[in-house]
Amino acid sequence: MNKQGNLSINSENLFPIIKKWLYSDHDIFFRELISNGCDAVTKLKKLEIMGEYQFEENEKFKIQVIVNPDEKTLKFIDNGIGMTDSEVEEYITQIAFSGAADFLEKYKDKTNEDQIIGHFGLGFYSAFMVADKVTIETLSWQKDAKPVHWECDGDSEYSMSEGSRTERGTEITLYLNEDSLEFANEYKAREVIEKYCSFMPVEIYLSKEGKEPEYETIDEDDVKPEDTVVEHIVEPAKTEEREKEDGTKETVEITPERKRAKIIRRPQLMNDTHPLWTKHPNDCTEEEYKEFYRKVFMDYKEPLFWIHLNMDYPFNLKGILYFPKINYEYESIEGKIKLYNNQVFIADNIKEVIPEFLMLLKGVIDCPDLPLNVSRSALQNDGFVRKISDYITKKVADRLSGMFKTDRENYEKYWDDINPFIKFGCIKDQKFNEKMKDYIIYKNLEGKYITLDDYLEAAKEKHENQVFYVTDEEQQSQYINMFRKEGLDAVILKHNIDQPFISSLEQAKEGVKFRRIDTDLADVFKEEPTEEETKALEEEAAKLTDIFKKALSRETLTVKVEKLKDADVSSMITLSEDSRRMQDMMKMYGMGDTSMFGGEGETLVLNANNDLVQYVLNHPDGENTDLICQQLYDLALLAHKPLPADALTKFVERSNKIMKLLAK
Repeated sequence: MNKQGNLSINSENLFPIIKKWLYSDHDIFFRELISNGCDAVTKLKKLEIMGEYQFEENEKFKIQVIVNPDEKTLKFIDNGIGMTDSEVEEYITQIAFSGAADFLEKYKDKTNEDQIIGHFGLGFYSAFMVADKVTIETLSWQKDAKPVHWECDGDSEYSMSEGSRTERGTEITLYLNEDSLEFANEYKAREVIEKYCSFMPVEIYLSKEGKEPEYETIDEDDVKPEDTVVEHIVEPAKTEEREKEDGTKETVEITPERKRAKIIRRPQLMNDTHPLWTKHPNDCTEEEYKEFYRKVFMDYKEPLFWIHLNMDYPFNLKGILYFPKINYEYESIEGKIKLYNNQVFIADNIKEVIPEFLMLLKGVIDCPDLPLNVSRSALQNDGFVRKISDYITKKVADRLSGMFKTDRENYEKYWDDINPFIKFGCIKDQKFNEKMKDYIIYKNLEGKYITLDDYLEAAKEKHENQVFYVTDEEQQSQYINMFRKEGLDAVILKHNIDQPFISSLEQAKEGVKFRRIDTDLADVFKEEPTEEETKALEEEAAKLTDIFKKALSRETLTVKVEKLKDADVSSMITLSEDSRRMQDMMKMYGMGDTSMFGGEGETLVLNANNDLVQYVLNHPDGENTDLICQQLYDLALLAHKPLPADALTKFVERSNKIMKLLAK
């Protein structure tokens, strides 16, 4: 069967492209070659189902990966369907001829394609990204088939002859190039297999060529047919002498005699062939979901809840999406959605399949119908992929809205953690927004959760279509107390996503306006002045503006005088809603001066009903007027945020001076 020939390449200069640029990650050849081994096993199983092949008793299918750092080789061995010489020539020498596609065509009336991984026939050639030479030893399942040896040194020439393999299956050996010797390291190989192959459907074992065997001792009853027994051991029963009630002694058996076997340590299974997402949700326990989450994402904080996706029509899609417990800062949310194709890892967070807002979640999605390109690193057929994305979005919305309706207590308990996902989704996805807009809830000043419609209905008599909100309950406590005294309510919105979210809400709900609680004061806090009082307040404002500008050395200061109902409130700082939102946006994106106050749009509100304000008004040139002005301004600022270090030092010094004046 000796034969020489040239590889049949369907495009000019395709081979060097495959070797160098087909895959962006060179370690991906592990995935491709192991996937081919899985295909070989799956094909054989299908032949057995169709009655064309009979398995041997206790036959165990597996893929072995053997590293040899001394010889600089890497082997991939399967006991699947194998190949004849004509099949090697057809599937291997004709690049881009898909063996999986050919198999499906041949048996299309007898089987289905669900578990055949390969699509393009190019995966084998990923080996040449890291190898100077590749050999194949294979023996077909077919009766009287002869073993085949094939080898190629990385150019367009190959050689094929009768091989020496005696067992059904295929052994591929990579003779690694000098730049890729790391892959012959057992620990590096383990790392890559865990990355790409953790859930492939055939058992995968990794070993090191020539490694000294390790041993373990197990019960004789636990010995399996494939175990290599080195020694049979009988552990005698353990006894001890005990004293009886009558003072005599007797020997009592503590543990019975045990028959044990010393065996060569079993190879460690590298993958889970039946991952949780392949099971029906009714067959999965809560602990299994949590354990899978810990194992896959190395996150030992329990997820809040999860959604198990299980769809067979019009496309096949399974998966589990977890809502993790997160930190409060928006920037710290880092999700990860792992995408699989027939249990073969494809990528993390492919944006075409996973809606952008769901990338904040953690989970796995397996869709055998995904239209992948030849390297499986990008998607084709935008229309189909969009349908998958829409389905995932719908399932998430259905789960959340269902929880709101039937499990409101838990929905509220989870709200602080899940609301960034929901609000981000409402901003980014119109369909998701339509499904979820009525199930957005807000915590009010009493700590109760209400909908926007609930709030607007309760507030329509006092401030119709205006929604007041709090971003910091401590810093805005002065305003919160004022609201409570007047029987007013506000909602808590302290996440960074809330600013763009309320802007989108204002666009969607005509006439509704969100105002932070320390924005321009609502009329409900003010006395209704007469026409004469209005004129007087304008004159006082002009006079106080001059006094405060001089005392604070702030020529751009804006001062407003109001007659507030609470005479104990002397001064307040307000910032127009538009200016404040602009500053928040600048802060979020690290643009320019992000100080909350001291900029454009700030107004110092003085209470005409307050004694200190009246003192300043009546003593513009008084000995302590500047002192009082500076203190009133800093007190107003302190209601919002801590003072800078130098301003705080002056405030403390000034406070001590004022106390000394009072003590005289």
